[in-house]
Amino acid sequence: MEGLLNDRDRRRYPRIVINLPLEYQDTGDCLRGAMIVNAGEGGFLIECTRDISVGTKLSITVLFSKEYELADFKAVTKIVRKEPYSKENSNGNQVWEGYRYGLEFIQVSEEDRWKLNLLLGGQSEFEEIFSSLFSQL
Repeated sequence: MEGLLNDRDRRRYPRIVINLPLEYQDTGDCLRGAMIVNAGEGGFLIECTRDISVGTKLSITVLFSKEYELADFKAVTKIVRKEPYSKENSNGNQVWEGYRYGLEFIQVSEEDRWKLNLLLGGQSEFEEIFSSLFSQL
């Protein structure tokens, strides 16, 4: 846990809590899914069930709502941190086991950098939209 506190102290960019789907692909692999836990200009913290090595490069696509359309944000990232992670339900039973990964952006187009800034700056709009979508499922 101490290492995580030190990492937070060293961050160059502020982080925001976010809950968005992410698709990722490493070299020669099929598309897989994960969830973004928090985000900043330098990268994402994601949760997924697959065991991936630190240092692995991932091509990612983040799907989000932009007004009445779906938009996406694409980037190439590198896994810079990995930790085991599990979630429990309200009864204390484990319902999910996997990993949390710290992803650092290594390649982002100018257009996608703009989308990232929109995503980070307009967080309250996205939370409202996604909350209403998930509550209907």
